[in-house]
Amino acid sequence: MPERPLADALAEGAVVLDGGLSNQLEAQGCDLSDALWSARLLADDPGQLVAAHAAYVRAGARVLITSSYQASFQGFARRGTDRAAARRLFHRSVGAAREAAERAGAGERVWVAGSVGPYGAVLADGSEYRGRYGLGVRELTEFHRPRVEALVEAAPDVLALETVPDAAEAEALLRAVEGCGVPVWLSYTVAGDRTRAGQPLADAFAVAAGNPQVIAAGVNCCAAEDVAGAVEAACAATGKPAVAYPNSGEGWDAAARSWTGSPTFDPARLGAWTAAGARLVGGCCRVGPREIAALAATAHGTSYES
Repeated sequence: MPERPLADALAEGAVVLDGGLSNQLEAQGCDLSDALWSARLLADDPGQLVAAHAAYVRAGARVLITSSYQASFQGFARRGTDRAAARRLFHRSVGAAREAAERAGAGERVWVAGSVGPYGAVLADGSEYRGRYGLGVRELTEFHRPRVEALVEAAPDVLALETVPDAAEAEALLRAVEGCGVPVWLSYTVAGDRTRAGQPLADAFAVAAGNPQVIAAGVNCCAAEDVAGAVEAACAATGKPAVAYPNSGEGWDAAARSWTGSPTFDPARLGAWTAAGARLVGGCCRVGPREIAALAATAHGTSYES
């Protein structure tokens, strides 16, 4: 398939992202209780990652997000993995997505997005939904830069600076990717009309305004009902296409370690999201291949049969 920048595709219409990697891996029987979450499988069972990515390609996803969200040199070191081996695992996250795209035989261009999750995700204590870690922009930049460098070496098409809870961390991430030669998207996790750290979205998205490396800005890992307003705010602040991939709508009961409530993710919302400016659309936690297939069918104006 000829090389084509993702930014060019976004200028022509909606491009469908994948869904939650962790829920697909769990559906395949994987245990993700480790602090590295899906990144553990980079060392222990990369074939499961290839299979999970391929399930989304078959569902109609044309952008695959790598399993590096919770990966860090520090986290790998706690498992006894030295720096050189950890770098190879970052590379493997991109390679697994590439392999899946080839195996699934989409017949269309499939882009790979290297996931750069927030500092809080690496802590594995839920603080990515709070932000304000007590670290400054300089410290967060120094933490993220080696992760970015390791992913860039594997040549992803784009970097996903995702589930960002705090405008200060967004600034750090954008500094960390400066000069890396790979385009990025920036997506906050939000509650209502504010970041998880409580900043107004207009202020939060302003950090990406005028940055030519950013090809899209928006939200992920949030309630579906918060997407349209956040997309409008992102487009107004940045003048760029928006990215939107919310959760299923179910809630996580940490004490019972189980999901509660009913899903509210509805592909029929796609029209409102694209009308607001979204061009990169998909799902996050608990949104699986079935939902992505329905979203892709909606995006292409075709019917979906489960």
